[in-house]
Amino acid sequence: MQIRLSDHFSFGRLLRFTLPSIAMMILTSLYSVADGLFVSNMVGDIGLSAVNIMFPVAMLISAVGFMLGTGGSAVVARTLGEGRPDMANRFFSMFVFAVILFGGILSAAGAAFVEPIARLAGASDILMDSCVSYGRILFAGSLPFMLQTSLQPFFVVAEKPNMGLILSIASGVTNFAGDWVLIQLIGLPGAAWATVAGYCVGGIIPLVFFITHRSGLHLTATGLYIREFLQACGNGASELMSNISSSLVGILYNLELMRLVGERGVAAHSVMMYVDFVFIAAFLGFSIGSAPIISYHFGANNHDELKNVFRRSMFLIFITSGAMVVLSEALCRPLCAAFVGYSPDLMQLTVHGFRLFALCYLFCGVNIYASAFFTALCNGALSAFISFLRSLLLRGGLVLLLPPVLGLDGVWLAVVAAEGLSAAVSAALLWRQRTRYHYL
Repeated sequence: MQIRLSDHFSFGRLLRFTLPSIAMMILTSLYSVADGLFVSNMVGDIGLSAVNIMFPVAMLISAVGFMLGTGGSAVVARTLGEGRPDMANRFFSMFVFAVILFGGILSAAGAAFVEPIARLAGASDILMDSCVSYGRILFAGSLPFMLQTSLQPFFVVAEKPNMGLILSIASGVTNFAGDWVLIQLIGLPGAAWATVAGYCVGGIIPLVFFITHRSGLHLTATGLYIREFLQACGNGASELMSNISSSLVGILYNLELMRLVGERGVAAHSVMMYVDFVFIAAFLGFSIGSAPIISYHFGANNHDELKNVFRRSMFLIFITSGAMVVLSEALCRPLCAAFVGYSPDLMQLTVHGFRLFALCYLFCGVNIYASAFFTALCNGALSAFISFLRSLLLRGGLVLLLPPVLGLDGVWLAVVAAEGLSAAVSAALLWRQRTRYHYL
């Protein structure tokens, strides 16, 4: 039986409703993991370092898609909860057209200025050619990636999370197959082409669906609704800030690692980021999947169900956080070996760093959920504050402060310290806002 946003959610129903979003985010994260695995084993550590330098920039370019997808879906879900489906479709259409406009402009600009961008991102002379050949293709494909990331949350709002999952699987299969074939034929650029092909499957097909689908949530004639557009930007400011901050901090980490140990450090960091994408994707997927439920019941003033969903969600976050630390520590060596097993020195460096880095999973789930929770409640300011504190201020600041004291270990422990401090702030904000939104 189809689960509705208006339903009462038990643990089982909450997990069934969010599972497609969790699987979708994990599969989406596997795009970059696949690139890393194939590039590292078929091109080498120089290619792996080049990918890790350019990928944060691609995420930076695509941050607008995340913002309008998460922020806009909260507006649309709330409008549906208020019993105004026609206006919900108009708001949805406005957000999609905005993504297409901004995506086209940013894709063209990124591809045109790829060489100076690569230099600013930390590419050395050794890495420059690889960064440019990979980055130009990846940046040109930013529009379909923005469509994919922005439309996926709307599948949940449309009560069709399984369709989003199916398209994510199709995108992943396209990317994996493309990597296997194209890297052997044309080297590192083949990885970029395979990634963009996966983006097209995950971004263009949903666009066609919402154009041709005439019942429920669909694209329709619309206009510019300034208040709702700004509200979506405010709601999604945390996701925008999170992506911008993560990209900037990723660049900062690469620059610091280049200073400390050179290209090998960037390659080791690449492996940690690929594994991190998958682990973090579980928290992101749950947060994305549960956010429309929060928005709907917030719009309907159903405080009892808000309390129910919040309490069950926090319990699941705590359990999953502990399990992730245990799992990452247990699988550390085989995961690292899959990427850099061909180099004993690089393998040793990566395993040691990842054992320290993995402790961050104790805290990051609370931070991700708290930010998404306030977005769902249409409080973009608090959501953005958590993202800014966690992603840029603490991570960026600590990666500059700890290495002079702890050496290379300071780079890996900076993430742990940043997530721990952010979790304390997130918990305090959730407690302070409980009476305003009635979720406790």
